[in-house]
Amino acid sequence: MTVMPWFRRTAALATAALATGLLLPAAAMAEGMPQLDFKSPLTTSQVVWGAIIFVVLYILAAKLALPKVASVLEERATNIARDLDGAHAAKASADAGMAEAATATAKARAEAQAAINAALEEAKQAAAAQATVLNERLEKQLQDSEAQITAARAAAMRALRQVATETAETVITRLTNAPADQQRLNSAIGSALAARGAG
Repeated sequence: MTVMPWFRRTAALATAALATGLLLPAAAMAEGMPQLDFKSPLTTSQVVWGAIIFVVLYILAAKLALPKVASVLEERATNIARDLDGAHAAKASADAGMAEAATATAKARAEAQAAINAALEEAKQAAAAQATVLNERLEKQLQDSEAQITAARAAAMRALRQVATETAETVITRLTNAPADQQRLNSAIGSALAARGAG
């Protein structure tokens, strides 16, 4: 914004007002306004000196004051533009930093998730391998236990037949005072054990 055109417009308006005052009708002068009576030499000299002072002030302002004001305004506009450019650059740098931080955060999150998934998968595989080994061990122990139970059952059945035979012999001997018939005794014990599923 320059000051010179504004000052020139103001000077033009003042000159127009002065010219209008010179062309006022004589009736206005006759109605009690001696300052507008341009027939008086005092009024004419005041108008001439006022115009001279105005021109001198206009020249002084145009040559001395207004260039300084214009330079101050230009310097201010330059500083504002420089500050705006710096603010835009700082904002662009901050936006770039935020974008970089967001990218780094997303990358770190993805890496952490991948590490967690890998650890979980490894733990699952280790648990599966351990479960397989444990199942094999339990299966072997179960088979061994079943074999021991079968052997113990067979031994118990043999012992049961022997105990039954000895008990029956003793009872028959005491009741009849005669030794028992081994063939019939074995047949009867075998039938009794077979009927109970223990033979």
